[in-house]
Parts: sequence; C-alpha cells; structure tokens
Amino acid sequence: MPTLKEIKGRIASVQSTLKITSAMKLVSSAKLRKAQAAIEAMRPYQERLGAMLELAAGTKQGVSVSGQPEIGPLDTKQGVSVPGRTVVIAMASNSSLCGGFNAQVIAKAKEVLRDCPGAQVIAIGRKMSDALRKSGAPVYTTSAPSALSDHPSYAPVSAITDTLMADSSVGRVLLVYNHFVSTGKQVPVVETLFVATDGKEAVFPAEGQNSVAADGKEAVFPAPDVILEPSRQELLEALYPKSVKIKFFAALLDSAAAEHAARTVAMQAATDNGEDLLQELTLQYNKGRQQKITNEILDLAGGSQTQ
Repeated sequence: MPTLKEIKGRIASVQSTLKITSAMKLVSSAKLRKAQAAIEAMRPYQERLGAMLELAAGTKQGVSVSGQPEIGPLDTKQGVSVPGRTVVIAMASNSSLCGGFNAQVIAKAKEVLRDCPGAQVIAIGRKMSDALRKSGAPVYTTSAPSALSDHPSYAPVSAITDTLMADSSVGRVLLVYNHFVSTGKQVPVVETLFVATDGKEAVFPAEGQNSVAADGKEAVFPAPDVILEPSRQELLEALYPKSVKIKFFAALLDSAAAEHAARTVAMQAATDNGEDLLQELTLQYNKGRQQKITNEILDLAGGSQTQ
C-alpha cells in the first residue's frame, strides 16, 4: 500500500505529463492544419500541370508519358523486368510519440526492399534512416536532409529528383510513405515515382496523329485543331521532370500531414489516459487521507476514555 506522500508525488508527475501531452496535441493540431493548407494550395497547380502533360503526351490511362507502361511496385513478384536498379524513397518522422506512424511505414519499406532485390534506399526522417541502417539496407549515394521530414521544401526535392533522373543506372524509383486519409487513419502506400525508358527516347508524332508506343499500345494524341507551341517533345522534356518533382513533393507533404495527424491522435489518447489515471490517484489519495483522519479520531477517542 503506497503512502500518501508517494501518491501525492505520482499525482504531481501525472499532472506535469498532462501539461506536456496537451501542449503537444495543440501544436500537432496546428501543424496538421498548416500541412493540409499546403496540400490544398498545391493541388490546383498539380492538377493543371497534369492536364497540360496529358495534352502534350496524349497518352491513354495506364501508359506513361515516356511511352512505357506504368510498372507497379510489386511487379518483381510477377517476373516483370525493369531496366536498371530500383531506388526506394522511404519517408518517416524525425521523432517518436506518434503512435504506430513510424512502425507501419518502416515495415512497409522493409517489405518493398525484400520484394526488390538489389534495391537501394533514400531514407527521409531519422526514424526511417536508423531502422534501415540497422537492417543493412543499401543506401543510395544521394542522401536527404534530415530536416526535410519536419520542414518539407521543394528545393531539396528538386535536387534529389534531378540526380535520380540523370543517373542512367536507375531503372525506377518508388515512394513509400504514410498516406493521410483522415485524422484517425494513415495508410502506408507504395507508389511509382517514375520508370526509366532503358535509354530509348520516346518518339511523339505530329499533332493529330497516332502512334504505337514501345509497349505495343496505341497512344492517342490531340485533335488537329490543337496547336502545341513549342514542339511536343520540347513540352514533354520541360513538363515531365516538373510533374515528377511535384509528385515527390506532394508525397512528402502527405507524409507530414499523416505524421501530425498521428501525433495529434496519440497525444489525445495519452491525455485521456492521464486524466483517467489522475482521477484514480486522486480518489486513492482522498480515501487514504480519510482513513488517516479516521484513525487519528479513533486514537483521540480511545485516549480520552482511558483517562
């Protein structure tokens, strides 16, 4: 049976913890709103850029602008060969206290690396970097700044993408991150950032003409009344890298929003549990104090009777 002094100390400790968890919940909620606003602000630009790219490429759904079919992240199980090696960009957080956010995306990243033998990894976030380093995963030469997880920035994303697209040995790049579904739900996903064309430059015919892509599928191009200026190939060379960078940056913002949502929920749960524990300790302290007072009264009453 703990003494009243010990119970009082535990009450003070729980109250201090409640102040921390409540503050962290408020901070994470504010960061979540900011991350959602950043995603909403970028979405029109991303949609418009995608529409321009589709107009310039005139590709059917499921065929990339490079003329190659989109290859899913788990196609290695089905024996689909991809020219060059695979690079996996895995995103997590720099800190903990966010529930199962880090654990589930780290498990997904390790699963992808097992399904892609010889793949190299670019880890974003200290938790992801530490976990993959301990597992012995081969690291790609280009590393991501550790602050990129806490403060998503387009400039580092652009630099990493340029390096990957300029590397002829890279066959495809996969993104592994937590997708923000709602405040209470974050789902680890795997997406293809881009697939190399194995050194074969895609050839696009003049406006209004059709062509057969490298995968045997017919690519449908804009009608004759659509005029592209400059040429189709120049537009694709300018827009496609921007589209890849925007997709990478959007995934980074999505992961940041999922992290703040997970931390908000975790701190709310910790606050609720702390309040329940505080009520139990307060009740236990009051019962002990009442018992102590009762014993003192009984001692006084017994002493007066003996006199």
